[in-house]
Amino acid sequence: MYILQNAFHNILRNRGRNILLGAIIFVIIIASVVALMINNTTKGIIDDYKSRFSSAVTIIPNMERMRDEAMKNSSGGRMRIMAPVIPSEQYVEFGNSDYLYDAVYRASTGLNSDNIMAIDAKLGGGGSTTGTIVSGGTMSTPTSYMFSLQGNRFEDFDEGLRDLAEGSMPKNPNQCIISSDLAELNGISVGDTISFTSELAYKGETFADTTYTETYYELTVVGIYYDATDEYNPGGQQNAYTNRRNEILTNYETVVAEMQPGLSGINITATYYVENPDRIDAFAEELYAKGLDPIFDVTTDETSYNKIVGPVEGLKNISISFMIIVMIFGGIIIALLSSIAIRERKYEIGVLRAMGMKKYKVALGLWSEILIITCLCLALGLGIGMLVAQPITNLLLAQQIEAAESVVASTTGLSGGMMMGSVVNPVTNSSAQPLENIDIALGLNTIFEIIGIALLLASFAGLVSISKITKYEPIKILMERS
Repeated sequence: MYILQNAFHNILRNRGRNILLGAIIFVIIIASVVALMINNTTKGIIDDYKSRFSSAVTIIPNMERMRDEAMKNSSGGRMRIMAPVIPSEQYVEFGNSDYLYDAVYRASTGLNSDNIMAIDAKLGGGGSTTGTIVSGGTMSTPTSYMFSLQGNRFEDFDEGLRDLAEGSMPKNPNQCIISSDLAELNGISVGDTISFTSELAYKGETFADTTYTETYYELTVVGIYYDATDEYNPGGQQNAYTNRRNEILTNYETVVAEMQPGLSGINITATYYVENPDRIDAFAEELYAKGLDPIFDVTTDETSYNKIVGPVEGLKNISISFMIIVMIFGGIIIALLSSIAIRERKYEIGVLRAMGMKKYKVALGLWSEILIITCLCLALGLGIGMLVAQPITNLLLAQQIEAAESVVASTTGLSGGMMMGSVVNPVTNSSAQPLENIDIALGLNTIFEIIGIALLLASFAGLVSISKITKYEPIKILMERS
């Protein structure tokens, strides 16, 4: 009891020095509160999204390998890059794996129609191959499509960019939903049937040997949806085919119903979900063993992951780095202040030792002083740290989002699926949006970590003081005083 009473008395007697020491400890605790709150909150977010995105696996062509293959097969100085087609039955076969817990298939193709008009039809169509094609041995002009048929692509509904105005979603084969703009332009109502044509290609040994066959779709409109997406992708071509109001949404089975071995012209993609992200490499080896062309990569959606989690990881790293720097410099200052304080109090310590007080009791008294100061700083630091943590997080996150978007924009390139000889990119064209807000909370684990840091600071300062007083005997201290 005497030790604690004397510790309080000494703190009040040496107010100036202790206020300076407390200010340093206070700053360190506030920095630790903010950093640990950010670190622990972002860690949970990162683990969640890391598991989510790293478990989703897609198959996309590797552009570098495609170019190398095209150069090998080029003749007459002409090089044409075409990705090999993965047959729909092979996509299904890939989905039969013990490594997976789910597989989602999507398909798309170009369409034309004689009985409805496309929005922005005056701009022409698109989505066709380039150059002259051979159909039935006759040279003809490439087909341009005015509409696109999208199978099992309903992500925009989940993101709130599209919403069903009337009717229902397509559940059975040959059912579809269309945009309200397209329905209004053509006077289409729920229950109407619309007809489309498309072309599938039989690829020969050379491009000139490729032949085309028409395929037909008779689709019943079961729903009409409002569309709040951008009509055109930024920087992309603008024509009827690329206008998103001309997308006809249906199920996967409807799009691939006419697919046969050897046919191409329908872009098929699949997303596989592995049970454990650590098994992705094993799953990739299984796909190559099942006949997947080595020109394809088995990959995760790194672009979406980087857009969402990249700023959060940057925020976490900044907070921890700042805390470490503050603790290092703060520890050095605390050590200096403790050394100076002990030098000034050598006579006091000598008197106590001469009166018969044991070394460990003197050390305990000095440590008690630091501990009391630290506890006061801890109580204030927790409160103020909780107040400033959210504004600091918002400011740092905004800066990290801006930096991450710049990196993603600079690294976005061409790679991905194949549609009639053109390369599209389902991964880098990700619609994922960064986390713009993170709600920082002070959890029980964080409180224990901060208390541990506070005790560590108190112990460090105490050890510095104790190391000084153990070097001298009481008589020597008193003789130096006199």
